[in-house]
Amino acid sequence: MSPARPSASPTSPFRFFHVTVAAVRDVTPSMRRFTFIGDDLVHYADPGWDQRIKLVLPAPASGYEQLPDGEDWYGRLMKLPEEHRCPIRTYTTRSVRYDVPDSGGTAGTGTEVDVDMVVHDPLGPASRWIHGAELGTRAVLLGPNRQWDGEAGGVDFVPPQVTERYLLGGDETAAPAIARILEDLPASARGVAVVEMPGDADAPYLPTHPGIEVRVAGRNGRSHGELLVEGVRRAAEELCPVGVPQEVEEIDVDRELLWDVPRHAKGGDALKRTTLYAWLAGEAAAVRTMRRHLVSERGIDRRSVAFMGYWRQGRAEA
Repeated sequence: MSPARPSASPTSPFRFFHVTVAAVRDVTPSMRRFTFIGDDLVHYADPGWDQRIKLVLPAPASGYEQLPDGEDWYGRLMKLPEEHRCPIRTYTTRSVRYDVPDSGGTAGTGTEVDVDMVVHDPLGPASRWIHGAELGTRAVLLGPNRQWDGEAGGVDFVPPQVTERYLLGGDETAAPAIARILEDLPASARGVAVVEMPGDADAPYLPTHPGIEVRVAGRNGRSHGELLVEGVRRAAEELCPVGVPQEVEEIDVDRELLWDVPRHAKGGDALKRTTLYAWLAGEAAAVRTMRRHLVSERGIDRRSVAFMGYWRQGRAEA
């Protein structure tokens, strides 16, 4: 039985896309790229930067047959028995190609979407899907709607209009977002990107940028986040002087979501200009440590720091 297909509505900023895996490629030992195709992807928007999307995984007992659609799809999904409830995971749009030529080279109207995922031990539904997906595997993406007239949301890289320096920091789960940001930043941008990857062989995953120094550290068995925190501290010292330390609320990353971006402007009006804009993402405890250092110790305006705890070490994947 085919899953219900949500209608492409200009009134919905995000919508479901029923897709098929068209290619699988290991970009590095730890990063696997899935290329998705589907008739509806012509309506898949690509604003760039760190665009968040959802991969909807098949329910254990019924695949996508009971996946709800419409306005209250999530509420109805949560009410389903667990065996019929589709797990949902968050990823980043790595790239989108419109008007893809067919196999004979003739100009076409197809669309391809690349999503890069971290390969690790298959302990939960997402990691099992990553290990088992192959050409022809069906999937569902929840992504931005190209027919929506306005910003769909899901982009957290929002620097002030005038930004002198950038500091990007993240682990492998943030690497696809950092890679896309590096590709989208103008050549005139200046700064440092610090990325902690599982091993040295994963370093080629990150693209180069003429004005951003990309520093990739292979963890190679060391504690997760150790090299990332060290690298961000060092980069911050190089990029900006010490300012006036600010208090930041302590967040229990085992109980609360660690997530804040400057456009929320909790520290006052959003900035129009900044000496340094920091974008930090990855394991929540490491992100909390980096945020505390930048704001509480180095005195960087909290409105210039975007921080996102993508996951928490020690918390099993549901």
